[in-house]
Amino acid sequence: MNFVGVTSCTIGIAHTYMAREKLLQAAKELGMNGFVETQGSGGVENKLTEENIRNADAVIIAADVAIADKDRFKGKPVISVDTNMAIQKPKSLLKTVEKKLKAAGKLN
Repeated sequence: MNFVGVTSCTIGIAHTYMAREKLLQAAKELGMNGFVETQGSGGVENKLTEENIRNADAVIIAADVAIADKDRFKGKPVISVDTNMAIQKPKSLLKTVEKKLKAAGKLN
C-alpha cells in the first residue's frame, strides 16, 4: 500500500513529529510506502508533492487540530485519527486502512 499522511497536534511540537516517525517506521516494517507531511509549530515540513498524492492509495490524517490544504486530497480515501492512535498503534492503523481498501476493491 502507498499512502500519504499529514500529522499535526495542538501545540505542534512533540506529537506532530512522533506521529510522523511512528507511521513511517511501521510502514517500513510492513513493506508499505509512505510520505508524511508535518504541520507543526515551525510550519509545514516534508510537504507532500502532487506526485506523492497522485500515487497514494489513501490519505492518513493524524491530527488533533484542523490541517491546512485538506482539499488537495479530493478523490482519495481519507482516514482521520488523532495523533495518539498514530503514535501508539501505527501498525494496527496501517493494517486497518489496507484491509478497508482491499474490501472496497481499491487495492489488490
